[in-house]
Amino acid sequence: MTQPQAFLDIAENLSFLDDWEDRYRYIIELGQALPPLAPEERSEANRVHGCVSQVWLVSSEDGENLTYRGESDAMIVRGLVAILVAIYSGRPAREIAQTDAIALFDELGLREHLTTQRSNGLVAMVNRIRSEATSRV
Repeated sequence: MTQPQAFLDIAENLSFLDDWEDRYRYIIELGQALPPLAPEERSEANRVHGCVSQVWLVSSEDGENLTYRGESDAMIVRGLVAILVAIYSGRPAREIAQTDAIALFDELGLREHLTTQRSNGLVAMVNRIRSEATSRV
């Protein structure tokens, strides 16, 4: 299954960065580029449970495609949200349900440099997105 260009661009940019400090800075920059959610979107219904940080994910349907937006109160986690948005947004629910973002993070070597808590939060975000997409298939 072909990955969205937005994610391929992120993966390519990460491949040019050998130093993990630079990779973290890039991930933080990705998060800073996310548009903020409206205050009412930072609701309990949109909060991702299983994350130590506060994380909110909002989805909308555009025809057969789902679009995701998100936010976090932690800089690195907000960058992880940006990567997930690049992986999953603008795709049909069936594709989203079948896409394992954890495997993609592992291929990029990103998860091995996350704390256990951040890694667990990433899994919680992916599970939330895929579960929601599965319910719409």
